Amino acid sequence: MSQDGAQGRYAGRAVGGGRYQLRDLLGEGGMASVHLAYDSVLDRQVAIKTLHTELGRESSFRERFRREAQAVAKLTHTNIVSVFDTGEDALDGTTMPYIVMEYVEGKPLRSVLDADVKQYGAMPAAKALRITADVLAALEVSHEMGLVHRDIKPGNVMMTKRDVVKVMDFGIARAMQSGVTSMTQTGMVVGTPQYLSPEQALGRGVDARSDLYSVGIMLFELLTGRLPFDADSPLAIAYAHVQEEPVAPSTINRSIPPALDALVARALKKNPNERFPSAAAMRDECARVASTVHGSPSPVISGDAPAPRSGAGVSSAVFPPVDRQAVPGPGIQSVQTPYQPSSYAAPGYQQPTPAPGYPTPPPYQAPPAPAPAAPVSKGNKPVIIGSAIVATLAVIAVIAVVLVKNGSSDGGPDTRANENTSRTSSPSPAGGTGGGGTSNENKHKEGDRARVVEKERCTNARDSFLDKTKKNMPDLRWVHIDSVKSCLQAASWKYREDKQDENTWGKGMVMQQSPQPGDAFDPKNTTIVITVSTGDPSS
Repeated sequence: MSQDGAQGRYAGRAVGGGRYQLRDLLGEGGMASVHLAYDSVLDRQVAIKTLHTELGRESSFRERFRREAQAVAKLTHTNIVSVFDTGEDALDGTTMPYIVMEYVEGKPLRSVLDADVKQYGAMPAAKALRITADVLAALEVSHEMGLVHRDIKPGNVMMTKRDVVKVMDFGIARAMQSGVTSMTQTGMVVGTPQYLSPEQALGRGVDARSDLYSVGIMLFELLTGRLPFDADSPLAIAYAHVQEEPVAPSTINRSIPPALDALVARALKKNPNERFPSAAAMRDECARVASTVHGSPSPVISGDAPAPRSGAGVSSAVFPPVDRQAVPGPGIQSVQTPYQPSSYAAPGYQQPTPAPGYPTPPPYQAPPAPAPAAPVSKGNKPVIIGSAIVATLAVIAVIAVVLVKNGSSDGGPDTRANENTSRTSSPSPAGGTGGGGTSNENKHKEGDRARVVEKERCTNARDSFLDKTKKNMPDLRWVHIDSVKSCLQAASWKYREDKQDENTWGKGMVMQQSPQPGDAFDPKNTTIVITVSTGDPSS
């Protein structure tokens, strides 16, 4: 059905006992439609997601959907789309579950990425890291409450007109996975194949680290303009997630530094235990890496970049339905699942129970023992004996070097002289030479004055939707304090400056703010607190 047709079909319709009047169609997918709607009780615009498949006919799903929506409604964060209400209504003779959400004026991250790909070939690294960090901030809150998103992708991330990141659709994937009998009977795995974690692709129970894998896929796509794993069928994509290793983003975008390659590689580890332990840990690493990529050139897309990894041509026997174990076909090896059951638990996090019909993750299986070595032929014996002698001599030489170094460091005069010279010549923070010196990583660092916020972000700040006497707080983080002061003074807002010892971002860079970006505040009665880096390492 076309969008114009859908708009005509739902024009004038209402749900929630007539409270929510459906208006424009904002988007439509295979599972649901999202409409702009008017809340006649609170006199505000909202977004309503209506599920229009056979899901609405199953009472088990409707109940699960209701419980998940109630849990998501408890999430309150600047980077999370708020859920106001949920229910079900009759539309065209079918019971239709719906969820009432905050209306976000902006566009999906997918559209933002498409525009950057058209202009640059990919999204600039600093921008990609900032967006990723905000998505992780939203996940940090949800994981602490025991909610795993399960479907992180650019289509589920919105960007407001003020460039505030908003993550939506928390809990919906879990509701579909856990409450629908017909889906679990066919062994269907809910989620978007291109962003599934390996454990999701295998139908296993997931935890917070599954979301971090999906974030890693999304970050890869932002940095390169393409996905690490892609194929013609969901089955082949799922196989690639489980078995194939992704290429480094820098092989596609040559402007990406090694630190960013390492960040993506860790997020995309097959074994959840080898990924970041939490959303907060990954967000901290994004902030650290961002300090090294600011000012880097625009994306440089390689013309001979390797093709995305694909599992094309793999037999369906590799991914059997979850209620039986298939035997791999000729020439196809069994899928290895070399990771242990989940052991990570964020504060307050409850380990999810596998959906009905899904098996409990099996214990870690040790890789098969290597095949016994082939017998050594007589003709090869002299070569092997010679190699053994060379190896033995090499080991003896290494041991001798280590002993000599240890002897010098334990009391040798040469070593002490070198140490004293090093201490004497090391520059102190004040610029002279001191006895203790300062290591490179502990030196004072100046912030980047080129990172600024425009005065208009304060003077033209939007009024709060619910209270016109209040303003929505602009994002003043990760820019130099001089521009922030100019912005605040131009709007005649009161502020206080606090200090924070750190030397990743550098002296004068704004690290935190209160109120948080997007929060409503009264400019006349609020003192804005800005936390600024000293440029010196913390003690």
